Amino acid sequence: MTLLVVPEPYDFELSTERFRAFGPDLANLWHEGGLHRVVGGREVRIEAAPGGVDIEPLDAGVEPVVRSLLALPFELAPFYAFAESDPVLARLVHGLRGLRPPLAPDPFESLVTSISAQQVSLFAAFAVRNRFLERYGERGEHAYAFPRRERVAAASVEELRSLGFSTRKGKYVLGIAQSDLDLDGLGELPDDEIRARLIALPGIGEWTVDWFLARHLARPRAWPAGDLGLRKAVAAFYSVDGDVREFGSRLAPFENLSAHYLLTGLRMMLPA
Repeated sequence: MTLLVVPEPYDFELSTERFRAFGPDLANLWHEGGLHRVVGGREVRIEAAPGGVDIEPLDAGVEPVVRSLLALPFELAPFYAFAESDPVLARLVHGLRGLRPPLAPDPFESLVTSISAQQVSLFAAFAVRNRFLERYGERGEHAYAFPRRERVAAASVEELRSLGFSTRKGKYVLGIAQSDLDLDGLGELPDDEIRARLIALPGIGEWTVDWFLARHLARPRAWPAGDLGLRKAVAAFYSVDGDVREFGSRLAPFENLSAHYLLTGLRMMLPA
C-alpha cells in the first residue's frame, strides 16, 4: 500500500462514519476496517495509517478521486480558528476534531444521490441507491462503481420504479442522465451560474443544488438551508427554529463546514 499524507488533525473513522451510519453504501463500502471504491474499473482500498491513509492501488487516475472522497479540498485550520469565536462550533470542533466530511467525487453521482434522498429517510435513500448500483453499476471485488451516465440514460422510468424510485424521481434521474449539460464543467463556474444551470433541469431545486455545491464541489459558502436535518441541528444547538437561510451568514465564510459539523454533531448526539 502507498501512503497519502492527510493534513492533521485527521480522524479516518470519524470522517468515514457517514458511509456506515445509514446502512452499507455499495459505492463507498466499509469492509474490514477500510473503505472500498471502484475507480477506473479497479477496486481501491483506503485504510488509516500514521500521517494519513494507506491506499492500494494509488496512481494518477486514483489519487484525485481519493482526495475528493477524503475531503482534502477543505482546510480545517482556518475553520477551527473561526470556530473559537462561536461557543457552539467550538464545542462541536472539540468533539469532532479531525472530521473531514466526505465529498462525492462525481457530479452525476452527487445529483442522483440527492434525488434519491428527496423527502425520504437516509436509510431508505441508501437502500434505493444500492439497488440502483447493483442494477447499473459495475462490481469490483466488494464495492460497485457508480453507474455511468450513458448507461442510466438508456434505462426507463419503469426500471427505476422497480428499484424503489418514485415515478417522479425516476423521471428526474433520467432527465439528468439524458441532458446535454456538461456536469464535469460546472466546477469551473461560480456558484450562482451553477445554480442557474442545474435548476433548469427537471426536479433540481435549491436543496439539491445546495448539496451539490457542498458535497461535490466543497464550496465554502454552501449552506443547505432547506435541509430538514440541518434545520433540526440549528434548532438543537442554537435554539433557532424555522427558516435558517439567513442564519447561515452568521457562520460565513465557513457555512459548508459548519453545516457538516452541525449535522454530524446532531447525529452523534453531542451535547448542545
